[in-house]
Amino acid sequence: MTTPMTRRRRFRISSVARLVVSGLVGLVAGGVVGLLVDAPYGVLAGWMGAAGTFLIWTWLLVGRMDADRTRRHARYDDAGRRVTDAVVLVAAVASLGAVALLLTASSSGSKVLQALLSVVSVAVSWFAVHTIFTLRYGGLWYGDGPHGPDGPPAGGIGFNEDDPPRYADFAYFAFTVGMTFQVSDTDISRTDIRALVLRHALLSYLLGAVVVAATINLVSGLAH
Repeated sequence: MTTPMTRRRRFRISSVARLVVSGLVGLVAGGVVGLLVDAPYGVLAGWMGAAGTFLIWTWLLVGRMDADRTRRHARYDDAGRRVTDAVVLVAAVASLGAVALLLTASSSGSKVLQALLSVVSVAVSWFAVHTIFTLRYGGLWYGDGPHGPDGPPAGGIGFNEDDPPRYADFAYFAFTVGMTFQVSDTDISRTDIRALVLRHALLSYLLGAVVVAATINLVSGLAH
């Protein structure tokens, strides 16, 4: 029989497992590529391995969750909430580092490969950032309301339907902010969520500029 405690433990172990395994994949990928090719390639390969593993595992876990499973996961995924800021910071720094590598690439025959790896690294960072915000919005929406854990959730984002939201709804919200730097047909009624959306939009603007710069440099490299 599955008890609430068992469900909470499964969600927590799942969060920690995703982080640890993703980091190990990144270390192995980065180490192998760094030894066989060069250190800058290893840094990019390590980041793409870690972030790619994290993204695939996360979306396989939450992508098809219904509203009830989303609620339970969002409420008990404490480890994911604690590392949100750290993961977002790493993603942003990795993006900037990838572009720095691209901009300083030499005119040797490996320039196109460096540019391609930089673009892929930036793209992975972009998806990772918005995935983290997807989980964060879910955690805030399903947090304790004024009547405590036994009452209705805190809410704060209006999805204009009677059914409670799933992670697919929070992904819609997060990726909309990430691509347009604003909300669309969803209303926000909580100050803490507005503050998070503001940080999300500012970081998304920075990442968007990085993506454009990386793409321009890739096209320029291919043209030469």
